[in-house]
Amino acid sequence: MKINLAYLLPNFFTALSIFFGVMSIIASSQGNFEKAFIYIILSLIADGLDGRVARLTNTTSKFGVEFDSLADIVAFGVAPAMMLFFAIGKDYGKFGALVSGLFVVFGAIRLARFNVTTGDPRYFIGLPIPTAAVVLSSWIMLDVKYNGNFDVLILIGALFLAFLMVSNFRYPSFKKINFDKNVAIKVLIFIIIIASLIYLYPIESIAIILTIYTFYGVIRGIRGMLKAQKITK
Repeated sequence: MKINLAYLLPNFFTALSIFFGVMSIIASSQGNFEKAFIYIILSLIADGLDGRVARLTNTTSKFGVEFDSLADIVAFGVAPAMMLFFAIGKDYGKFGALVSGLFVVFGAIRLARFNVTTGDPRYFIGLPIPTAAVVLSSWIMLDVKYNGNFDVLILIGALFLAFLMVSNFRYPSFKKINFDKNVAIKVLIFIIIIASLIYLYPIESIAIILTIYTFYGVIRGIRGMLKAQKITK
């Protein structure tokens, strides 16, 4: 039986995403939250590569889609939830455990809904679970780094992120955007500035940028609902 090695490559990155997710969980259980955060970022990179490699090599498959969802629930559901629990939740008893558990459950619902629905490829319906994972873990890192004592706010924020994952708020996917030459140069300059900020202040920059993206979907959705109400009156 011949095995097409091209089909193994995207699944290798998916497996790598799971591996980094498990390493993040282990790091969190040991109280090494900086390492746990780095592993989640590495999972995000691997997750981004698997789909792109599959499309470039024309090796997308139903197995790959299912494998990717299983990887996501580990790397972006369980890993950040365990980071939340070991960093903050364990000090709040059943409430801390409940928030951590709900983040995983709602993330799983988000993934299942994504797999069975088709829509406008320019948008995600509900906050993508990788985004929610990095936002939550970056909030935790800010709290750990600056001893902010924002534990309760972060727990409430985790519930908010869980709700956004199963909401109908739309978020831009950036997959189908075409730029003309002038706009492309401006976007390149913007990306360089963002990359420079991430280099100088990695945790702060990631937290701020993705938090803005998170609330952008909410504000955009609320504005849309208010406009719709005005039209129907």
